Amino acid sequence: MRRTLAAGTALAALIVASAGATAAGVEPGAPATRTFRFTYTVTVRDIPAGARRLSIWVPVPETDPHQEVLDLVVRSPLEYSFTREHRYGNRLLHLAANAPLPDSIDLTLEAVVARRAYRVLGAKTQPPENDRPASRDLGPDALVPIDGQIAAEARKATKGARTQLDKARAIYEYVTSTMHYDKSGQGWGRGDALRACDVRSGNCTDFHSLIIGMARSCRIPARFVIGFPLPENQKQGAIPGYHCWAEMYVEGIGWLPVDSSEASKHPEKRSTFFGGLDANRVEFTRGRDLELEPPASERLNFLVYPRVEVDGVVYTGVVQSFSFAEVGT
Repeated sequence: MRRTLAAGTALAALIVASAGATAAGVEPGAPATRTFRFTYTVTVRDIPAGARRLSIWVPVPETDPHQEVLDLVVRSPLEYSFTREHRYGNRLLHLAANAPLPDSIDLTLEAVVARRAYRVLGAKTQPPENDRPASRDLGPDALVPIDGQIAAEARKATKGARTQLDKARAIYEYVTSTMHYDKSGQGWGRGDALRACDVRSGNCTDFHSLIIGMARSCRIPARFVIGFPLPENQKQGAIPGYHCWAEMYVEGIGWLPVDSSEASKHPEKRSTFFGGLDANRVEFTRGRDLELEPPASERLNFLVYPRVEVDGVVYTGVVQSFSFAEVGT
């Protein structure tokens, strides 16, 4: 089965507009907009003989103020549907099949996306009323507590800060200064805020889980955002894995994006990644402890890679790959 959601004239217009696009706060020489085709492929291999039910959930990128999905194509031998995750409303592609099942199944999702660099600090636009924080943005997640050690770190980091913006900046600077990007050892990549606080190392998930926990402990709403990075100096190629960042809500400003892990790796971009993001990324989902639809066997810590279950049990015989190619270059 193949289904396409096309927007040919809009795509052509946007490609032309992208050539002259500008964005406040973008680094000199950095593209303000990138328009690209993102390809997300999944192969489920060696499906056990006698298996009765297969379910696959894949996140789907959506249009928002910072990116526009211009075209979407799904290629699959199975019937599929688009659903919504319950806690954050993330868009999902769900595929299901009953016995008799084949030995393997291939799935491809292709999305043409225009991503815009943007900066919230100093911008004259008003935050949209329909994107205000919810109670979940102030509460704990399974791996992100907001009391105890996390609250103590937040008090230490924000000592002397008075406003929400001052506190948000202090938390960002503290985590960026005290954590080290390191994917060695065990336990990194789960977004365990307590581990990040103890070990002071990890990947983007760990950096931003600590930021989110500290912000929420200061009564600053915060949320987790995940997608994929685009290589800055390439027009096409494979993408080895995901990238995530955080957003903190400051009254009068709106959702303030921060990318502490990239700032840690690139100190020259430290000021840029507080309150602004480049165009070298694509967003797929938001939030933690996600509730899929139809329901999976458990809540998901976060969703960016495919979730596959066979007879209600997580199945690991899955090969996934991700790539991109610039459009109109």
